[in-house]
Amino acid sequence: MFTTEMNTQPFQDLRFLNRREFLKLSSAAVLGLIALNLEEPYSGHAQPASQPKMGRVVSNLVDAHASPSMDSKVVKTYWKDIVLPITEVALGTGEPVHNHVWYEMNHEGYVHSGSVQPVAINLNQPAKSIPEKGVLGEITVPFSDACWNPIFPKVAAYRLYYETTHWVIGILTDSQGGIWYELLEDFYQFKYYVNAAHIRIVGKDEVTTLSPDVPAKEKKIEVRLKDQIVIAYEFGSPVQMIRCAAGMETWNGYFTPEGSFTTDYKRPSRHMVNGSHAAANTYDLPGVPWVSFIDENGISFHGTYWHNDFGRPRSHGCINLPSSAAKWVYRWTLPAVPFEEQTFFKREGTLVEISA
Repeated sequence: MFTTEMNTQPFQDLRFLNRREFLKLSSAAVLGLIALNLEEPYSGHAQPASQPKMGRVVSNLVDAHASPSMDSKVVKTYWKDIVLPITEVALGTGEPVHNHVWYEMNHEGYVHSGSVQPVAINLNQPAKSIPEKGVLGEITVPFSDACWNPIFPKVAAYRLYYETTHWVIGILTDSQGGIWYELLEDFYQFKYYVNAAHIRIVGKDEVTTLSPDVPAKEKKIEVRLKDQIVIAYEFGSPVQMIRCAAGMETWNGYFTPEGSFTTDYKRPSRHMVNGSHAAANTYDLPGVPWVSFIDENGISFHGTYWHNDFGRPRSHGCINLPSSAAKWVYRWTLPAVPFEEQTFFKREGTLVEISA
């Protein structure tokens, strides 16, 4: 069993780069190689890249190739939610040009990283009590099937995925001694239960504001749609850069709007639902983590667990980020969300400028 949570998403501390270095780093080819530690974003030193231990297939069907190339022989096919060891991280050639990172799965073949979510298995000691207003929890296993009632644990309500966040409102012990957390689903206001060992209670220190001494007017985020990157600035200088997946410009109108916005409204977790399951281009995504809304139409920065394919447009208009990067944006931008609140709105958000 793998017990160490690995972080492999592109992220970089830019405060110590000169202009030439920054422009060089902005290229898509270089961005594909960055894999740094997000827990220390302001250390001033690049952390060594970490190889993920396990991967969950996020596509309904994905081929494994003999080498890290779409042109190589298909040696195996995987289905969604298969979890396997990642035995090698390799750089491929050719398509897709926005991301050349491939994962060798269980020594069996190479799968493009866009179809694999790096995951871990970390089991948790259940809390003894839950605050009256509830508390945020994060899934720490590849997936956990929540049930409507622990009496019938095989009747699944939702499958909750690694790094999704959920509002925990209670604890229940079943007749067999199993411990369950009661979760409040925030869209339909349902309640369901999940194995308490599969959720880590988020600590207050994890959501404190980053760079609290920087005046609000000296923080800004820039989104470059052409490059599919997000850049954060302090005092006019770039401090962080993240690859994203913004809206698709299609006939359906799934595009990310250009202009100036602010991060006035935030949620540490959101069940994002759009349309009927029977219709095309719909989604039903419980526990979307670290959501920072920028307009009244629901466009936001948020964590993403249904793909790992950053660097090209593929969202319904939101700015998809790796979950750990979305958490950084959530903490760094204003307003600061009180620890005990599920939602927060205040007109003092950080400026966001989105350009083509």
